Amino acid sequence: SARIQDDPDVRVMMAGSTLRKVKSKSWKKPRHFRLLEDGLTFWYKSRWAGRSHSTFTEVEAVREGHQSEVLLSLAEEFPADVCFTLVFRGRQGNLDLVAESPEEAKAWIQGVRKVIHKAQTMDAKERLDQWVWDWFQKADKNKDGKMNFKEVRTLLKMMNVEMNEEHALRLFTMADKSESGSLEIEQFVHFYKILTQRDEVWKVFQDYSGDGEKLLLDELESFLSIEQQEGEQSSRRAQELIDRYEPSETAKKQSAMSLDGFQIYLCSREGSVFNPEHRELHQDMNQPLSHYFISSSHNTYLLEDQLRGQSSLEAYIQALKRGCRCVEVDCWDGSDGEPVVYHGHTLTSKILFRDVISTLKEYAFKASDFPVILSLENHCCLEQQTVMAQHLSQILGDVLLTSLLDGQVPQQLPSPQELRGKVLLKAKKINGPGDCVDETLMDEVSDEEETANDDAESLPTEDPSAECLKVLYIHLMLCGVCVESHKSKCKLSRELSDLVVYCKSVHFQGFEHARSQAKCYEMSSFSESKAKKLAKDAGTDFVQYNTRQLTRIYPGGRRTDSSNYNPQEMWNVGCQIVALNFQTAGLEMDLNDGLFGQNGCCGYVLKPDFMRDANTQFGPEKPKELRGYKPLRLSIQVISGQQLPKVNQKEGSIVDPLVRVEIYGVPQDQAKEETSHINNNGFNPVWNETLNFVIHAPDLALVRFEVEDYDKASRNDFIGQFTLPFTCIQAGYRHIHLLSKDGTAIPPSSLFVNISISELE
Repeated sequence: SARIQDDPDVRVMMAGSTLRKVKSKSWKKPRHFRLLEDGLTFWYKSRWAGRSHSTFTEVEAVREGHQSEVLLSLAEEFPADVCFTLVFRGRQGNLDLVAESPEEAKAWIQGVRKVIHKAQTMDAKERLDQWVWDWFQKADKNKDGKMNFKEVRTLLKMMNVEMNEEHALRLFTMADKSESGSLEIEQFVHFYKILTQRDEVWKVFQDYSGDGEKLLLDELESFLSIEQQEGEQSSRRAQELIDRYEPSETAKKQSAMSLDGFQIYLCSREGSVFNPEHRELHQDMNQPLSHYFISSSHNTYLLEDQLRGQSSLEAYIQALKRGCRCVEVDCWDGSDGEPVVYHGHTLTSKILFRDVISTLKEYAFKASDFPVILSLENHCCLEQQTVMAQHLSQILGDVLLTSLLDGQVPQQLPSPQELRGKVLLKAKKINGPGDCVDETLMDEVSDEEETANDDAESLPTEDPSAECLKVLYIHLMLCGVCVESHKSKCKLSRELSDLVVYCKSVHFQGFEHARSQAKCYEMSSFSESKAKKLAKDAGTDFVQYNTRQLTRIYPGGRRTDSSNYNPQEMWNVGCQIVALNFQTAGLEMDLNDGLFGQNGCCGYVLKPDFMRDANTQFGPEKPKELRGYKPLRLSIQVISGQQLPKVNQKEGSIVDPLVRVEIYGVPQDQAKEETSHINNNGFNPVWNETLNFVIHAPDLALVRFEVEDYDKASRNDFIGQFTLPFTCIQAGYRHIHLLSKDGTAIPPSSLFVNISISELE
């Protein structure tokens, strides 16, 4: 196949270009960029800086022309044909670049797209070869294309391997076939192979292989049926796996699998802990909206904290790209009659409402076709509300749902399937569909303000900057700048009110009132503390209420650092729209990504059947009373880890990893167990320890695997994690492909485990 390095655009990038890196109207500096020989890694340095440089590989897309806020603001100065933006995976900020000529910009735009395509289409073997090649380049200090023993020692440290001198030398000598005292790239690959031989995989292979060399079709079949619990389909699967993963043609002809093929299968999608069938869109999408958990974001316009952070259109793009289906827009009167979006009464920057709506139009349905709910926190005067209504209608056009689907006042909400490709406005409404008109409705226009006052949460904070923010927050309040809770009574614009159909915001008046009076299209918002209290005092009522009506939960007003609350407690009572600060990485977003990683990452997950039945008696405090209650035993043998990333970039530091497994679910299921730590080995630590759990409400449980660097003196450092729904786990020998704090992949880091799930005797 043609090497990417021979492509003319890629050659331009490898030769290098001076591009201007632009951060703001005043910050525009030339930097030297080039693509490294591996055809995947970009390198750049400032012309003047000494030896320091940066590299990156995580590019996800290239946008041409003025497609970022910064480049748009500089449109006069730099024409569109020399501008482009690199967009990264995860939460890393974009890179805005300006080339010296349109030709150069074109070469980079097309070239980077080819590199992205190559990275996406590499198979596991190519990816590993690539990884080995990268290490070789890093360690070949004198760039002679060879590696002597001293360079190999340094490399092992860089790779997180602690190994005694003799053992390393023995492997080195085995690989140094030409006895020249140094390894060339092919020999280094051999060295790497000896280094990464997986004894624990070999042992499993030996258990099922008659001759110790290969697994015959029936041997592989019995492995799949006994260990991997594949049941009926084992024989069909065995042949499929050989066709798909066996690298040796000879073995393929015999319908057999070699150790190499076996290892490749175990590291593949099929060998993953997450059942690939559950990754796809597979749930019934024809039930009322209230029957789904919906991926939801809070203060979607923010990239950082709520007091001085940037408000940005990029924040909307990032949330929508992650499958978020409910975004929040905080609107305030703008100075020239144009409403603006920002966190009111704070130092966060402002963006135009109409730009937010244009961004929504462009990105709403890239990750998922299912409906997006636009949650409006409206603080505008009558005139600017009408301007908002005009923007919504003109920009979104028929994407905005403005009338009942069949003209009938509904008894239940429509389904995600019926609402595909539609944006639903959630806001106050002068009256319900088909109700009589009251023109003079005066109301608190914004949901979150209503409850900001009864929010007495204190922020758990360890971060000194969060402390300063709290002080600033209190200071602003003392100075009479009221941060959250100016209760303005305000008229609602008829034009805006008319755009609300199925998501009418109302003040919650208790479960009793809801049962007798409420309509399915009425929904309320609760702060986390209010929701927690309701869940604790009236769990079953809350579950029943949520079978018919939507509920939105948002973080308490004191979380000015944009920290998150645990969403699991809200899902436990069936709340659908559990809004989190997507901009803040950590456990809570890991749980959100874990729950919504199933069903095609479409942002909608069907609730368990006991949360969809209006007469359900389920309460999270009493799972035992559920019809068909069957607790399960989950047993996880943590066998080994592979190529864990370094936490500390300091030369000699190597991690001491331990694995912790945490269960999130109903209160009875909350649990955590951990292995002991292994000293000085992040490369191929072996634990062979078994952790046991009992799960009482399997349909609600999430399982989180976290790897940490043990530190006896201070808190352990985070190394990587993976979270998934209990119902999506594949039993048997599985790999868990770890994610960074940001939720992006960090190949080839993984854990190797053996999982068994059985009924509790």
